[in-house]
Amino acid sequence: MILYRLLVIGVVASGASLLPADDKPKPAAPADDGFKPMFNGKNLDGWVNVNCHPDTFSVRGDEIITTGKPTGFLRTEKQYENFVLEMDWMHVNTKEVGNSGLFVWGDPLPAVGTPYTRGIEVQVLVNLEYKDKKTGAVTATSHGDLFSIWGAKCVPDRPHPTGSQRCLPSEYRAKGGGEWNHYKVTANDGVIKLEVNGKEVSGVSKCNPRKGYLALESEDAECHFKNIKIKELPSTNPKPEECAKVAEGHVSLFNGIDLKGWKTEKGYWKVKDGRLVVDRPTFGVTDNTKLISEKKFGPCELIVDWKMSDYSRGTCVMSVAGADCTAQGGGGKIAVWEQVGEVKSAHVKRGLWNRSVIRFDGTKFSSVVNGVGVLSMNAQKPVEAETIWVEDQFDDVKLGLEVMNVFVRELKEKK
Repeated sequence: MILYRLLVIGVVASGASLLPADDKPKPAAPADDGFKPMFNGKNLDGWVNVNCHPDTFSVRGDEIITTGKPTGFLRTEKQYENFVLEMDWMHVNTKEVGNSGLFVWGDPLPAVGTPYTRGIEVQVLVNLEYKDKKTGAVTATSHGDLFSIWGAKCVPDRPHPTGSQRCLPSEYRAKGGGEWNHYKVTANDGVIKLEVNGKEVSGVSKCNPRKGYLALESEDAECHFKNIKIKELPSTNPKPEECAKVAEGHVSLFNGIDLKGWKTEKGYWKVKDGRLVVDRPTFGVTDNTKLISEKKFGPCELIVDWKMSDYSRGTCVMSVAGADCTAQGGGGKIAVWEQVGEVKSAHVKRGLWNRSVIRFDGTKFSSVVNGVGVLSMNAQKPVEAETIWVEDQFDDVKLGLEVMNVFVRELKEKK
C-alpha cells in the first residue's frame, strides 16, 4: 500500500510535467485599474516646455527632474477635466527650501507679467512655513496646500486665516528633503481633493477653470517626479467660460536664462530674474538699442509682456516683419509698434505689466495692447521675412524697460 501510494503520487507529478505548454496554468492578468502612465520613462513626449530653458526639465532613469531655473512650467500636450492623478515627488535639498508644484486646469501660456499659468496649484514645498507677522497665524505651509493662482478661482474647504483662496492641510504628513512623498489628486466637477502619503488633508471646490492643462512647476529648487499616472473620469460638461484657453502653437523665444537666439547692440540688454532688461547709463546716451531675434519670421503672431517704470520717458518699439505700409493716409517704411512714455492711454499701464499681441498675416498688420486694438494697417506689397525686434528709444532719460513672456506663432500667409 505504501508503495502503491508512492507510485500514484509519482505518476501524477510526472504527468503534470508532461502537459503541453499551451495547457500549463497561466498567471492571472493584472486588473485594469484605469490608470495610464503620463511619463514613458525615456523622454518628455506628451509634455511641452512652455517658458523654460531646454535644460530646465530633463529625464534621468524613471524620473522627470527640474533644476528650478528659471521659474516656469512643463505642461501636458492635452487638456484634462475630471481625473485621479497619482505621483511621487522629492526635493533633493535636506535643509534649504525646496519649491515646486503641480498646476491643475491651467492655461497653455503664462499669465501677464508672470512665469506662472492661471490655474489651481497643488503645493510641492519643503522646509518652509509662512506666518502672518501680526497674528502669527500660519498662512502657507510646505505640506499640501491647494490654492488658486493668477486669476483662477476656488473656495477652500476650510476658511483661510486671511480670507484668501487657499486651503491649508489638516495635518502635517509630508517628508522632508531627500525623501519621496506620494500625492493623490482627485479632481471632479470643479472639486479637488489632495491625499498626502495616504491620507486626505486638503480640498477646494467651485474651481474656475475646471478643465485645462496639467503642469509641473520649476521654481528655484531641484525637484524630482516619478510614477506619474492618471485615470480620467466621466465629463461633467463644463461651460466654455469654465475651461482654460486652448493652445494655438505659440513657441517661446526667450529661455529665461540667457540671450540665446537673440543678438543685441552694445550689450545693453541683460537677463535678470527671468526677464529681459535694459542696462545702460541714465544720462548722456541717446542712441537706440535693439534686441533682435536671430531667426527670421514672415507672417506670424507675437505675444510679449513689457513694463516701463513710472519715471520713464521714451518709446518702446516691438516690430514684426517691418514693411511698406499705409496708415492714416500716409506711407513709408514703418513697423507695427507700441509707444508708451509720453503717450497717456487707458489701455497702457504705467509701472505695471502690459501684454501686446502683434500680428501680421501677410497682408495686414494689427496690434492689441491689454485686449484693446491700437493699430491696424495694410501692407502695400508682399513682405519678406524679417526678424522680430524690441527697441527702446529715449532722450537722456533712463527708460526702465523690462520684457518677458516672448512667444511667437508662425502663420500661413494670405494670398
